[in-house]
Amino acid sequence: MSYTVHEVAKLSGVTIKALYHYQKIGLLMPESVAGNGYRYYGDKELERLQQILFYRELDFPLEKIKAAMQNEPSRLRCLCEQKTLLMARQQRINSILHTLEEAIIYVKKGATMSKEKMFAGLNKQEWEVALKPQNKHLHENYGYSIDMSTIDVNTMNEKANEAAEFMAFMANALRNGVSVNANEVHSAIEKHIQFIHRDMEIDAQGFAAQSKFLMTDEFHRQMLEKQQAGLSYYICFAAESYAAR
Repeated sequence: MSYTVHEVAKLSGVTIKALYHYQKIGLLMPESVAGNGYRYYGDKELERLQQILFYRELDFPLEKIKAAMQNEPSRLRCLCEQKTLLMARQQRINSILHTLEEAIIYVKKGATMSKEKMFAGLNKQEWEVALKPQNKHLHENYGYSIDMSTIDVNTMNEKANEAAEFMAFMANALRNGVSVNANEVHSAIEKHIQFIHRDMEIDAQGFAAQSKFLMTDEFHRQMLEKQQAGLSYYICFAAESYAAR
């Protein structure tokens, strides 16, 4: 049985434009082309299109799909490999969804997740994606770039968890009207400085300068303000109070 381009598009959900593009790059050729230029596809072409769509679900670029299908002529073996890859992705998505659901529960309770729970399901690639906007901003505005090749997942998770706990404490203190001069605020800052001091030489004055930068730089200020209105200012003033004590 043969199918027109329009019928194949309707069956598969692939646009006619995409089908023409697949033909143009030699990824999916029609079974035959009539004298009037109409293209017809057979069952084998539909099977090949199905495999192409499986690869698309795995985010394979078209060039890699073409190479993969050329190097693996067996449809059964190709489908089995695709199944393995898709199952691995499904497990990963399930893990991330579970983490997301737990994060929602913790936020509703006003609590902070533990490091182990907060970053379950994340990997190095996801950290690179998460840091990309910040890295772009730093490079374009300050000529500085974060070295993505040195990213250590465990270290990043630990830093992010500590920072999240510190920010959550400061945001809560701000909401409750706690003075920037309060002992508990200064204690939280001191603990935070001791943590980040493990990786970089920073003292009270250095942290105050860092906090001022986060408040005055639009990109980083917005990151803090999205957590709690006024948070960037509160942390800056609290850091200056701690440094001046």
